[in-house]
Amino acid sequence: MELDEEKMIFQLLASTLRVSTPLLFAAQGGLVSERAGVINIALEGLMLVGALGGAVGALMTHSPWLGSLLGIAAGIALAAVYGLCVITLRANQIVAGTAINMLAMGLTPFVCKIVYDVTGSTPAIPIDERFLAAPFYLSWATVGLVWFCFKYTPAGLWAGFAGEHPEALQAAGIRVNRVRWMAVLLSGALAAMGGVSLSVFLSSSFSRNMAAGRGFMALAALIFGKWKPIPAALACLLFGFTEAVQIRLQGVSLWGHGPIPVQFIQILPYLVTMLVLAGFVGRSRAPKALGVPFRKG
Repeated sequence: MELDEEKMIFQLLASTLRVSTPLLFAAQGGLVSERAGVINIALEGLMLVGALGGAVGALMTHSPWLGSLLGIAAGIALAAVYGLCVITLRANQIVAGTAINMLAMGLTPFVCKIVYDVTGSTPAIPIDERFLAAPFYLSWATVGLVWFCFKYTPAGLWAGFAGEHPEALQAAGIRVNRVRWMAVLLSGALAAMGGVSLSVFLSSSFSRNMAAGRGFMALAALIFGKWKPIPAALACLLFGFTEAVQIRLQGVSLWGHGPIPVQFIQILPYLVTMLVLAGFVGRSRAPKALGVPFRKG
């Protein structure tokens, strides 16, 4: 009995680490963008196009690495559209991010229809053309690199000033909007890699709307983590744990009265996300210039 319990705990922890991988990538991407002063509601859409690009690329090239490059390129392209709207044209960042999400939700099945003549999902990716563990290690390496960048490099210092004191950064001779452009494009690449890990690591294909709110969970994680890389990563583990638990609870009987309705189990990660935001968002201090378009004086 003890061995069975230990095995269940180990499996639950392993599942938590695996399902947290997309959240880690997306949360770090959102953190880079928001620390530079650009709200990134578009993480969900960036993950979707990354997931589709990764799946299509892996099927075409028979390599998950080349597939991930296509997914990242798709994420950067969509992030460039977002950057054009909110940095260059100074559109409302919440509205523009929502529009990007809606665009991705409609664009991905449209591309699937063109390429594979279906709108639901891509063909299955053979197991030898998928990632086995690389995205998991890369996600934690990304957390470390983002932490190191913001703490020890000039680029991280510039990004931090772009979100806190953009006027001071401009006065020092650094172009604020250029820094924000780089942050948004990097955010698109990282969020897209989160999508790639969904379709080429956790799953065997791209399916319609497979991000399933993970972009918003990643956004909640970075808020919960107070826009700091390591606390945001730990928040991703919390959300990953709730997702792993809801997977384990499916089909479990409740006090001899039959299995718990699957609809109640599936809302568990989203319920935890709402509770975390309701309890902690007021205690987190966002970057001072977050969401404020920069205009040169």
